Amino acid sequence: MVKEISGQELDRLVSEEKKTVICDFWASWCGPCRMLSPILASLSEEYGDRAEFVKVNVDDNGDLAASLGIFSIPDVYLFEDGEVKAHSVGFLPEEQLREWLEENL
Repeated sequence: MVKEISGQELDRLVSEEKKTVICDFWASWCGPCRMLSPILASLSEEYGDRAEFVKVNVDDNGDLAASLGIFSIPDVYLFEDGEVKAHSVGFLPEEQLREWLEENL
């Protein structure tokens, strides 16, 4: 399951709890974001024991998106040990996103 959270909640997860977090930065009006959502939901079932999957709406969290340099969505970030380890911009089919997860988790 991919839980929608605020930018503050993401900061807490990443920096205070030091969890491995996969975060989908998205917007409701974004077609590729809507296409990616069920893929991430499926992968969260498969990889949920290795990372927490969340999503942050860039329209509601513009300051956070700007601070990370997010100018195109969807933009999927992998945070590990309080830092950005990797990110992937744009829609990826399930197999490519799975490969990206395997390379970076």
